Amino acid sequence: MALIYPDVWEAITDVMPENDAVIQGERRYSWAQYDDRSARLASAFAAAGLGVGSKVGLFLYNSPEYLEAQYAAFKIRASPINVNYHYLDDELWYLLDNAECEAVVFHSSLGERIEHVRDRLPHLKLLVEVADGESSATRAESYDDLLAGHAPHDRIERSEDDIYMLYTGGTTGMPKGVMYSLGSSTRYFLSAVTTRAGLEEFETAEQVAGVASMAAAGGLSPRSMPCCPLMHGTGMWLGGFVAHILGGAVVMTEQRQFDVTELWETVQRHSVTSAVIVGDAFARPMLRALDDRAATGVAYDTSSLTQIVSSGAMFSNEVKEGLLRHIPELSIQDILGSTEGGMGRNVTGEGAHKETAEFQLNPGVMVFDENDLPVEPGSGVVGMVASTSANVPLGYYKDTEKSARTFREIDGTRYTFHGDMATVEADESITLLGRGSNCINTGGEKVFPEEVEEAVKTHSAVHDCLIFGLDDERFGQRVVGVASVEPGHSVSPDELIEYTRIHLSHFKAPRQLTIIDDVPRAPNGKADYASARDLSGLS
Repeated sequence: MALIYPDVWEAITDVMPENDAVIQGERRYSWAQYDDRSARLASAFAAAGLGVGSKVGLFLYNSPEYLEAQYAAFKIRASPINVNYHYLDDELWYLLDNAECEAVVFHSSLGERIEHVRDRLPHLKLLVEVADGESSATRAESYDDLLAGHAPHDRIERSEDDIYMLYTGGTTGMPKGVMYSLGSSTRYFLSAVTTRAGLEEFETAEQVAGVASMAAAGGLSPRSMPCCPLMHGTGMWLGGFVAHILGGAVVMTEQRQFDVTELWETVQRHSVTSAVIVGDAFARPMLRALDDRAATGVAYDTSSLTQIVSSGAMFSNEVKEGLLRHIPELSIQDILGSTEGGMGRNVTGEGAHKETAEFQLNPGVMVFDENDLPVEPGSGVVGMVASTSANVPLGYYKDTEKSARTFREIDGTRYTFHGDMATVEADESITLLGRGSNCINTGGEKVFPEEVEEAVKTHSAVHDCLIFGLDDERFGQRVVGVASVEPGHSVSPDELIEYTRIHLSHFKAPRQLTIIDDVPRAPNGKADYASARDLSGLS
C-alpha cells in the first residue's frame, strides 16, 4: 500500500470496520459501509470509462455522498474536483470545462444548473444525481441506483505521484486548480499528527491504521465537525481529512445554512471533539448562542469538545476569550494558510495566549522583503509571507504564468508566496497585516483592511465589518466600509468612526461607514468585498 488517503482509509477499514466513519443526522455509516459504498461508486465510474487522471466534479452540499464520491474517485486514481455550489451557468461551465471533468456528481436541487452547461462539456461521460428534491436534469444516473447496480471495485495499486487538486476562487480572476501530489498531501497532514503526538513519521498505510486502531481502543478517535462547506479547503482538509486519516468520524450538520443551534446540539448529541470554522463569521454566533443558553440556566453539554480549528478569516481575540469562558479546557487553533499551503498558527487556551493577528511560524516559513531577502525580526519591515515544505503545490492546473508568480525558488528552495503581508516580531513570530491585493493606499500611507475591521469589531454593538478602499481625488484612496450591528444594539456610523480613531492612527480610521443588515460573506465565512462595495452605496 502507498501512503495516500485511499490506501490509508482501506487499511483503517480492515482493522476497525464497525467504527463510525460518517454521521449526518440519522444517517450513520461505519468504515465498512463507507468503504463499500465508495467502492461501488468507483465501479460505476470505471464502467463509464473513467480511470487514472480522470476528473470527477463534486457539485454537492455537505453530505455523506460528498465524502463517498471523493473516496470513489481516489479509489480509481481519478482526481475529485470541488465545485462551488453557488456557481451559476458561466462560472460552473468554466470550472468543469477547465478541469476537463468526465463525471459530475450533483444534488438534484442543483440539476437545473447542470442542465444548462452539460452540452458544453466535451469530456463529460457520466452525470450522477443525488436526490434531495425535484430533479431538473436529464440523462443523469441515480446515485442510489448506481450503488445498488455495481459490485465494489477491486482494490488496486496506486501511486503517491497521483494528482490531487483543489480549486480555489482566490481574490481575483477565475477559479484555479491547485495541484498537489497525493502522497505529499497525505504526508503533510499525517506529519501534523505525528509531530503533536511525538511519534515517528509514518512509512506505510498499515502503520497509520495500527495507530488509529489503538486510539479507537482507548476512546481517542476524533469526531470532527466541519461547520463550513466541504467544497473549500478548510472544511475538507481540517474537517475531513484530518479526522479520517486517524480513523475518526466526520460529523455533519443537516441544515445547509449555518445554524448555530444545530451546531451545538450536534456537538452534544454526537460527542464532537473538534469543530472546524472560518473565523468570526462562525465564532461570534457560536459565542452568542452559548451566552444565551447559559442565561437560561441549562447550558449545552460541550464536555466532548476539546478543540476549535479556524482558518481563512479573522478570528478575534475577544471572541476566543468568550468561548474559553464557557469551555475553559478548549484549545483554539487559528491557522494561517491558504489553498496553496500552511504558514503558521495562533493557539489560544491551555495557558497559551496571543493577539488576534500574531502567528507562530510553521517550520520553513519565511517573510521576504521586495528584494527577496528575509525580513529581520523586530525591524518593522513589511514583507510577504512565503512557505516551504514537502507539500509545496506542483502548480496551478493549466496556468503556467500564475504558477511561476506564486511558486518561486529562492537560494535553491522552492516557496509558495501566498499574497499575505506581515511583519516579523523580535521573538520571530509574525503579525499578519492582510492581503497585499487588498491594501489601501491613502495619502501615501498603507492601510490593511483586516486591521481596521478588527478595531471596528471591538465595539460592543458591532457584529461584523468589512473595510475597503474607494478612489479619492485628494488621497488616491480613502478608507471606507460597511458594518452590521448586534441584535438589540444601535450605533451610528459617526460613533463607530470616532471609536476607531481612538484605537488606530488617524489615517487608518474609516472616513465613511454604512450600517447594513448583514455583512456579505461567502458560505465559508470569507469576505465578499465586491458585494460590500455595492451594498455600501458609497462611491
